[in-house]
Amino acid sequence: MSQFIVRDANANGADTPSPFGDLPEWNLDDLYTGEDAPELKRDLDWLEQACASFATDFENNLEGLDAAGFLDCVLRNEKINQVAGRIMSYAGLRYYQLTTDAGRAKFMSDLQEKITNFTTPLVFFTLEINRLADDHLDGLYAQNEELARYKPVFDRIRAMKPYQLSDELEKFLHDLGVVGDAWERLFDETIAGLEFEVDGETLNIEGTLNLLTEPDRSKREAASRELAQVFSENIKTFARVHNTQAKEKEIVDRWRGMETPQLGRHLSNQVEPEVVEALRNAVVDAYPKLSHRYYELKRKWLGLDKMQVWDRNAPLPMEDTRIVGWEQAEKTVMTAYNAFDPRMGEIAEPFFRKGWIDAGVKPGKAPGAFAHPTVTNVHPYVMLNYLGKPRDVMTLAHELGHGVHQVLAAEQGEMLSSTPLTLAETASVFGEMLTFQKMLEGAKDDAERKVLLAGKVEDMINTVVRQIAFYDFECKLHDARRAGELTPDDINALWMSVQAESLGPAFEFMDGYETFWAYIPHFVHSPFYVYAYAFGDGLVNALYAVYADGDDGFEDKYFDMLKAGGSKHHKELLAPFGLDASDPAFWHKGLSMISGFIDQLEAMED
Repeated sequence: MSQFIVRDANANGADTPSPFGDLPEWNLDDLYTGEDAPELKRDLDWLEQACASFATDFENNLEGLDAAGFLDCVLRNEKINQVAGRIMSYAGLRYYQLTTDAGRAKFMSDLQEKITNFTTPLVFFTLEINRLADDHLDGLYAQNEELARYKPVFDRIRAMKPYQLSDELEKFLHDLGVVGDAWERLFDETIAGLEFEVDGETLNIEGTLNLLTEPDRSKREAASRELAQVFSENIKTFARVHNTQAKEKEIVDRWRGMETPQLGRHLSNQVEPEVVEALRNAVVDAYPKLSHRYYELKRKWLGLDKMQVWDRNAPLPMEDTRIVGWEQAEKTVMTAYNAFDPRMGEIAEPFFRKGWIDAGVKPGKAPGAFAHPTVTNVHPYVMLNYLGKPRDVMTLAHELGHGVHQVLAAEQGEMLSSTPLTLAETASVFGEMLTFQKMLEGAKDDAERKVLLAGKVEDMINTVVRQIAFYDFECKLHDARRAGELTPDDINALWMSVQAESLGPAFEFMDGYETFWAYIPHFVHSPFYVYAYAFGDGLVNALYAVYADGDDGFEDKYFDMLKAGGSKHHKELLAPFGLDASDPAFWHKGLSMISGFIDQLEAMED
């Protein structure tokens, strides 16, 4: 097996000091101390018994419960979710640390199958809730204040009522879930196992994608062409995964009577289709004044007649290419968090001190970055692939924002803490904005200010324009799959149909770029997830504008919003700030912040 060269900061020899400093690694002992931990066996045994007794006690009995009995049922269900969540969090986090390890993959798969089997008898719970009359539930809420607190949970469950199948079919689909998970694992393991040869080095995907931000243009080109080559060699596998996942979704949606492929995501996000459509249209209409305008500026800065795809994330000619060490990254983010409110710094601090962050790039580690909330009686974990770029500092700020949000929302308990995806990006993007503004304040001259502004604009374009283009690609993919099997060339053509429109006339596209849809994990793991990024960015831009205007008591209102978790609808959460996502002007307000940054960059050209 060839040797990966991924600049693992924690794997340097004594004579080769890391350019990043000491990068933290996860300590998962707060979940379980190992595969054979007695606590893990205890929890599995408890879970099997608890699920069986829950079904015995409550199946076909929900309608006859009084308020106290119904609350007991809810609390027992919540405890089951918590224990199952703890088990799968542990298995999943170990797997993502080393996705190429067959033992870890088997461990996670075996636990998933066990938990699926244990929880199959619980499928009745949501089905019976949806058979209860509205006035019956309202009467129970009126009798018991603690039970009434769970109303948002039942409202979410009952939003699926029109699309609910028979009890037997719902149990069948529940059991079948492990098959869909297997396709996701095939995707993950294929991606993690890919090898890319660039200038004589063998890299994994994370190391290769990182080269797309290198100052050396020939290196960026070599990395892009190698990505295209390797994706092309594996494109049949990726096309098979996408065809199967999209077809499975189409079958389930058809049986449920869902009118569009996107509807399930909108329901789980607790957002109205027309709000998403307003967001999508506002962004697409703004392509010319956002991405097209910015990339034309960047083309001039780079001295090019045409930009190639390997220039999209190129550093600017005037950019400082120094590596940002981990200690400096931590200081930058923590300074920004504390300056906003010391409470934010207090919540973030343990992530750095207690093994809640896994930062280094390592062979077999999952690519990208995330914050996993685990369960409400433990704490979140943050995964990064830190390579010392300024954007990696922003990624740290982003994922730490998720972590802060998850810690605050944990007070709501297992069933109410989880936010819909549209709101889940709020604290992360806000954390990025705080860090950016603090760095902008500290800029020593116009040149540094220009680089910071350009970097922020690029990040916002990647978050808003790129993700809406991804959303349009997914919409086209799922629509096309309904008509039949898609060849790799079919999917490639759909990808290219959104790229030129979103990036603009400054770009040319190399042969092979049409395959770059293949490595985007959200398309496989969470169809239509991607618009949540644009939703979150637009929401935070509008929110930050309120903060910058000196809104009285903003910090307290902001913390209250994060503490609410999933207990309130976006209308209710944004009302204290005078904002409303259902108003098209809301999205234009958010997009105008990006446009304003580009105005500043254009003014610097004069």
